[in-house]
Amino acid sequence: MSIETSIASLVEDETGQPYPYRRVELVEPDWTRFPGWRDVTAAEWDSVQWQRAHCVKNVKQLRELTGDLLDERFFADLERDQTERATMSMLVPPQMLNTMVPSFEPAGPGSMTEAFYADPVRHYMIPVFSDRRTDWPSHPHATRDSLHEHDMWATEGLTHRYPTKVLAELLPTCPQYCGHCTRMDLVGNSTPVIDKLKFAGKPNDRIGDMLDYLRRTPSVRDVVVSGGDVANMPWPRLEAFLTSLLEIENIRDIRLATKALIGLPQHWLQPDVVEGVSRVAGLANSRGVSLAMHTHANHAQSITPIVAKASAAMLDAGLRDVRNQGVLLNGVNADPHALLDLCFRLLDGARIMPYYFYMCDLIPYSEHWRVSVADAQRLQHHIMGYLPGFATPRIVCDVPFVGKRWVHQLASYDTERGISYWTKNYRTSIEAADPEALSRTYEYYDPIHTLPAAGRAWWEEHGRLDESALKAAEAAEASRRTAALQAW
Repeated sequence: MSIETSIASLVEDETGQPYPYRRVELVEPDWTRFPGWRDVTAAEWDSVQWQRAHCVKNVKQLRELTGDLLDERFFADLERDQTERATMSMLVPPQMLNTMVPSFEPAGPGSMTEAFYADPVRHYMIPVFSDRRTDWPSHPHATRDSLHEHDMWATEGLTHRYPTKVLAELLPTCPQYCGHCTRMDLVGNSTPVIDKLKFAGKPNDRIGDMLDYLRRTPSVRDVVVSGGDVANMPWPRLEAFLTSLLEIENIRDIRLATKALIGLPQHWLQPDVVEGVSRVAGLANSRGVSLAMHTHANHAQSITPIVAKASAAMLDAGLRDVRNQGVLLNGVNADPHALLDLCFRLLDGARIMPYYFYMCDLIPYSEHWRVSVADAQRLQHHIMGYLPGFATPRIVCDVPFVGKRWVHQLASYDTERGISYWTKNYRTSIEAADPEALSRTYEYYDPIHTLPAAGRAWWEEHGRLDESALKAAEAAEASRRTAALQAW
């Protein structure tokens, strides 16, 4: 269903409103509906060690978990995707997988197949080949590092893109791998499609270089601590890094980026982690520094009681806020009801602030997830007015060489060819000597399948690369990235 059709089909409720608000009580789905978890106890489920040890990492493990609930065609579909399209390897924690088809009651062999295909969480956590587009599986302008974060490294892993804030990539792993990952160039295991790059420096050396840069760069006040995911860093090492950040006078905001609050909340409920967060939050508060957590939920199904419990533990430990940065994804949340359902589930049920929805970035094989800027603008319009103003998320486009821009901030828009043009009001770290950085426009591209016939025809003529040229371009991009990493 297109976004326009979805919006047009909204049914008014008894109050005459297009969106019927209902307070929904959070429910933890019954994991024993899966044959492989039939005997798993509540104590095991609540154990982070059990969760990590039982992540689904391949087709064989998914088959063992689901028994005969899925048809063989689904596994064949998944295996083909893993071989020909997947930019991320499989890694799905039980907590996350349990939110797929949450109310399903088995009714015989293969009975879950269609529901599993249609499930929104499955759609981005376990993509299959038939999900992908066959006309334009990748946009001609898609790149491995679409935001050019590596080009803006001040030290290895420290991206200085905005004037007053940096992104610190402490490690290249996560507790779960989402199919649409914007850092698929570096994060996770290599796949048959993507040979992942690796950090060149030793972890302690890289962290030391980051801290040295921040000490000598007083214009930076805000550090996003990410990766990968900080939940994969042993707590004592993460706490030591955060304590060192708090000793730097110019740092006034620290944000911990973790998908694990949603996909592995058991991690953030460990007593030693909660106690550690409390120590760091207390130190931050004493120094007038804001310490917050940013997480990543894309659908209301993922917000369960244990997620709410973990969020509460973080807030009670002294964090200023817990905020959600979702990604706008076709087949997952690209309609007003789904976005509002998620926002209210976050806000009412888990005390998590809806903050941003990013448009899916221009990475390879992502066209089936991406939406046009025009559709994103319509979605922003249709979610306004229901949530409190402070909790109404902005839908943003992360424009290459520019950064986050609210979807209505474009300078001009060629809707026929799907090319939007954007300006910016600051220089990134690679443009210090560029006199035209603030006067030129920068391009962003809509998915070609969303364009009118004339626009699709234009791209057919001007945008096609033959297979050999495509492979050569990918190899050149990988070579350039490798050279940049080795330079550090």
